[in-house]
Amino acid sequence: MNYSPLLLISLFTSTLLSAGTVSQKPIDPSLVVYNGNLGLVHESRKMELERGKQALVYNNVASSVITDSVNVTLPKGVTLYSQQYRFDQINAQKLALAHLGKKVKFYIKTGSELMYKSGTLLSASSQAVIKTAKNEIYTVPTSALIFSNIPKEFITKPSLVWNVNAPKKSRTTLTLDYLINNISWKSNYVLNLSNNHADLSGWITIDNRSGKAFDNTKLTVLAGDINRAVVPVNRRYMAKAAMAQMDSAAVKELSHEGYHLYQIPFNVHLANNGNTQIKFLDIKKIPIARKYEAQLNSPFYSKGERKHPVTQYLEIKSLEKALPMGTIRSYSKEGETTLLLGESPINHTPKHEEIKVTLGKNFDLLVKSKILSNSSDRYFNDTKVAYELTNRSKEPKTIELLVPFTKRENGQNSVSTKQKYSWKNGNMLSFKVAVKADSKKSFEVHFRAKK
Repeated sequence: MNYSPLLLISLFTSTLLSAGTVSQKPIDPSLVVYNGNLGLVHESRKMELERGKQALVYNNVASSVITDSVNVTLPKGVTLYSQQYRFDQINAQKLALAHLGKKVKFYIKTGSELMYKSGTLLSASSQAVIKTAKNEIYTVPTSALIFSNIPKEFITKPSLVWNVNAPKKSRTTLTLDYLINNISWKSNYVLNLSNNHADLSGWITIDNRSGKAFDNTKLTVLAGDINRAVVPVNRRYMAKAAMAQMDSAAVKELSHEGYHLYQIPFNVHLANNGNTQIKFLDIKKIPIARKYEAQLNSPFYSKGERKHPVTQYLEIKSLEKALPMGTIRSYSKEGETTLLLGESPINHTPKHEEIKVTLGKNFDLLVKSKILSNSSDRYFNDTKVAYELTNRSKEPKTIELLVPFTKRENGQNSVSTKQKYSWKNGNMLSFKVAVKADSKKSFEVHFRAKK
């Protein structure tokens, strides 16, 4: 007799499965979520073993499980032979193949009515062939078959199947760790400005697309970029977030092996295909300074007159807390109206590190550059530039101009100007220029550099 590949798989699995059982309910589950679309699941479950060879079906694992990361701990003396990941999505064809040689019910149409009969299923390819007790042969579509149950060999939830050999019958516990894809977290921050101070709150957002819901689970998130052998594709989804507000001081921050861990002090429920947000940071009355900066072009590659926008940002000198990578959204109030001033991404930032929060382009500030002369020759670039800074606001402002220009010794490069300046990183000139309210200020610079 010829068997289809699907039938052979079903027959093999049905002979493999036996009396070993694993509880449906995890004991004290935990989850660690990483920045890079990765999660580490830890579970324990009660199980019953029979003596001898048997299969253990561990169901309700995440469908995004990385199977070669599975680390299962079985009781002493139990031998593990093999592991399969199984997830049988039921359809009519699979059900029909599983009932070959068995009695089934079916119906046939007689006019506008249905006639129900039963018989032994002989074949189930494009059409089902059935032989009744009266030796009548019927050919009907597989959709006309009626099944009373789902065969035990089908595994209808994502599952791990272990083929084991136990020396004796026992009731015991197994533990399991495995990695999953399609789960990630990020941090988002709200910075509420008030004069020269600000309040900062931070939120952990878990995006769970792993194919598994996590109920009553201990949650830890890890901030840092761990090395991965293979980096999976990061998928982005939009979903309504469930907000879990709490006393953020209760979230425990730990430093471990160069990473930062945030342990959530209560068990969480993470729905599959959903977002959950947890407050983890709340800092009041942070001193801030407002800064204004214009990035200019190299004086040797500019022509004529150009306008340059001025970016405004906030500077936080130091915090007692490390900030995981995320987005800071800055708000302030005008009367009773709350305004979003800007969004600024930040990288993983250690504590006591200066933080620069970009807001946007300042409406009232403008910088102009104008080439006055160009005396370049075969050996030197030689350019004179005039800079004009305009402040149309009601308050004095200090604007920092950043001009690309490499610092060199032995007179190969030179800068001549009456305006004070400093060097940044050896390849950037910084001019910090104070401009009075509703006024302008100008200065000239002579740049000379060996080619």
